[in-house]
Amino acid sequence: MSDATTTFAIPPAQDQTSVADEDLLTSANAGVVVERTAQLKNGFHAEGRQFARGLAELINTKMQGTATVFVYEETFGIKDKMHFFIHLSSLAAYEVMVAMGSKDDEYRAQLSPAEQEKAASWDKIFVDGGLQETVLLPQFWGMYGTKVDGEKERDSDVYKDEKPVVGIPGAREQVALPIEQILHSGNSGIVMHRTAQLEYDYRSEGRQFAREVAESINENLPGEATVFVYEEAFGTADRLHWLIHLKSITSYYRLLELHVRNEQVRELYFQEKIAPERGGGTWAKMFVPGSMVDVALTPQHWGMYAT
Repeated sequence: MSDATTTFAIPPAQDQTSVADEDLLTSANAGVVVERTAQLKNGFHAEGRQFARGLAELINTKMQGTATVFVYEETFGIKDKMHFFIHLSSLAAYEVMVAMGSKDDEYRAQLSPAEQEKAASWDKIFVDGGLQETVLLPQFWGMYGTKVDGEKERDSDVYKDEKPVVGIPGAREQVALPIEQILHSGNSGIVMHRTAQLEYDYRSEGRQFAREVAESINENLPGEATVFVYEEAFGTADRLHWLIHLKSITSYYRLLELHVRNEQVRELYFQEKIAPERGGGTWAKMFVPGSMVDVALTPQHWGMYAT
């Protein structure tokens, strides 16, 4: 088969902002990731993207160290559906953002433009009732009353720190790789967001399997693919989220190769992961059938999709 090549590389999301890379919060170091989705109305394709990027940059520059916002579009899926990844240092940062929306005149002006500009104000740009948010917390062992082996649960920073919990370690702590080999929401070419609903009976086993699969990819594809696991807060209980960060869309082939050619990785999917006294079984018993869904996201860049 022919191997089509291109010299164009999609700019990563961290290129959307003037803030230095080392000052950004990403899916690797944020204590909270809020994914906000919004559907643009027909006729406001360009205006909607300009508004999204302008608002993101305003937050990025005013809230360095507290919040970072990147904008994505669905690679394959619903066209003109915008995805905002709002990376927060902790849940307390949400209150800081609420205060910004209440008191910061520049921010409020961005949302409430002058009368002569209201033809393209944000409330005209997006489909009514279409804004949705999902709150993701980096997964750690023992979270939400689950168990692993009796030791890993007690080895987490959250467990060992006797002080009141004021934040959660970033998902980067799930990956035993040097930072230069880790992809995240800021430097990846594509982000695949996978969701799956756990069966309640296997909520502990399912979390362990989710982390094992992520680790198998991280260990075998350093610098090409990095997977983080998150829990959904303030939403559906026991719904797991994976953010699969790819260097480029063609890195998807590396994932396919890994699961075809690497016998150790393949064995993960055929091993009995559920104890015999609990009925036995592979990973397939851990998740609600039909609940596993992938959405691929491309970092937004100016001129994308002829806008």
